[in-house]
Amino acid sequence: MQHCIETKDLVRTFKGPSKSTVKALDKVSVSIDEGEIFGLLGPNGAGKTTFIKILSTLLLPTSGEAYVNGFNVVKESHKVRKIINLVSGGETPGYGILTVRENLWFFSQLYGLSPSNAKEKIKKLMAELDFDEYTNVRMNKLSSGYRQRLNLARGLINDPKILFLDEPTLGLDVLTAKNLRNYLVNWAKLERKGTVLLTTHYMAEADEMCDRVAIIDQGKILACDSPQRLKENLTKNPAAKLEVSSIQANFDFLKTIQGIIGFTQTPNIQTGVTTLKVIARDESAFSKIIAKINQENLKVLTINKTEPTLEDVYISLVGRGFEEAEAPANV
Repeated sequence: MQHCIETKDLVRTFKGPSKSTVKALDKVSVSIDEGEIFGLLGPNGAGKTTFIKILSTLLLPTSGEAYVNGFNVVKESHKVRKIINLVSGGETPGYGILTVRENLWFFSQLYGLSPSNAKEKIKKLMAELDFDEYTNVRMNKLSSGYRQRLNLARGLINDPKILFLDEPTLGLDVLTAKNLRNYLVNWAKLERKGTVLLTTHYMAEADEMCDRVAIIDQGKILACDSPQRLKENLTKNPAAKLEVSSIQANFDFLKTIQGIIGFTQTPNIQTGVTTLKVIARDESAFSKIIAKINQENLKVLTINKTEPTLEDVYISLVGRGFEEAEAPANV
């Protein structure tokens, strides 16, 4: 069976500081089936945007191969562009002085829609995304939430076979983000309109939307499976949250404790408490953690076991959380 998207040993390098070479993608090989919502989950700078830019023909790979609907993204880019669209979070979705309708009309003509089809499509998308009352409002007068609705409408104006979503809910409020996620899942799954490749660093977003998730860090794919199976593979490694009465302590001393796979720390300035999320090889490690924290003259306020999450999967693979990833942004 032909995959809708397929990459083979995809590599992309950039020139970094002092003429050093930064490898944004390191032999990435993935395959995505038709109708699938596939998530690429990783911290800022992991290579997510680079991956999407190559597949959407905006960036050339350094080496390796990439195919979209069977078309080579380098040699057959003109064929790829006819069947895809790209929506990025925080992106300006058009021209500020044009109204919502005028912007959508402009993009519909770039894709060659007939006047009658364009009018019908614009009306339908604005109704479905619930912003038809903004038809004659200039784009630069829209809030960030309505700009992203316009951005999504623009991305669907040509009925793409493959839709690339690069951090599509970035900066949106909780309700707007949830509504957009629901719409996209319905578009791909219930209406069976196309395939979705989603990049995100929001764990819950990937868990809620995706059939499968690939976890990427420093340009390498570390794991790929359904969110449920990725989490189930962690059931043998217990996880716990600890609240510690300090926001200034350096918890690197936990790395010396045998049996700890990885941990994250999240200080809360308002409460003066740091929340530790720890993944261990077995439960005996937690008593060692408490003893070590006490030795550092710190106090454990609470400790609770937790069910595995995608964040736990990431921590178990790299030993740290997203917020601790050290990589250039927007890669």
